[in-house]
Amino acid sequence: MLTRRHIRVKVLQSLYSFYQNDEEKLDKQEKFLQYSIHQMHDLHALLLQLMVAVRDHAHNFLEKSQKKFLATEADKNPSRSFVNNQIIALIAENPILQEYISNKKLDYWKQDDEYVSVLFNELKSTDFYSEYLSKETPSFEDDKKFALQFYKEIIAPNDKLYDYLEDKRLTWLDDFPLVNTSIVKALNKISPNKQTRVFRPEVFKDEDDREFSLLLLRKVILNDDKLSKIIDGKTPNWDKERIAELDLIILKMGIAEFLYFPSIPVRVTINEYLEVAKEYSTPKSSIFINGILDKLVKQFTEEGKLNKIGRGLT
Repeated sequence: MLTRRHIRVKVLQSLYSFYQNDEEKLDKQEKFLQYSIHQMHDLHALLLQLMVAVRDHAHNFLEKSQKKFLATEADKNPSRSFVNNQIIALIAENPILQEYISNKKLDYWKQDDEYVSVLFNELKSTDFYSEYLSKETPSFEDDKKFALQFYKEIIAPNDKLYDYLEDKRLTWLDDFPLVNTSIVKALNKISPNKQTRVFRPEVFKDEDDREFSLLLLRKVILNDDKLSKIIDGKTPNWDKERIAELDLIILKMGIAEFLYFPSIPVRVTINEYLEVAKEYSTPKSSIFINGILDKLVKQFTEEGKLNKIGRGLT
């Protein structure tokens, strides 16, 4: 499920695409935004399923090892901590996730199992895997700690997986860091009776979030001239060519939220776009953006343009 920050990033990506192609139409860009958001949800499901696929690969590895002609004692009586990991079992048994994967035909790991093998071999070579296998009866917290480490240190940074996702679907390249963060947060929150929180079928939390994604895109595109003039007036010492294009788009999005989204506090808007800038733009972008947005808040307040509703929204 997307957070508001995820939505802002997806809108930012769509706007960047829009400004790169002058012939794009608003309705076409709206469709691309919705498509891109749903693609991100598919990636979330696929990466969760990857954890299950590596576990299943480990199970097959153990069975083959036990049948070796010169099987060692370790082969005959292997640790089953990984194949019995409670966190991964909850993911594997999650009916919502499995139905989603089936309906979307996302079970790629049966066909592309070489990537599963690469990840398992990398996992086997780590000290934390050996340490985990040495535990006779891992607790639920032990299993969670291992699952998190497995995802953060083996799956998330794997270059071959990154290349595979890039070849599979174009939008997944930009989505990968967002989805990784979302999965780590979900794994941290998982408990024996709350496994459904690992994955939800809904892309948006509610209808308000879905409308927010489209309205933010529309407000920036339809008011582009107005937003550009506002920015020009606050950057007298900066030529447009010297301002990163992403910074300009982020500023337009922030100003649009100030003017057209009365229920969103200005401080929330500023904080959100500072974090987005730190992640996606230049090292100094957040300082630049913070200075411009702060000036505009003061100006809009004096001019009575900040029509925020509710307490604590300015």
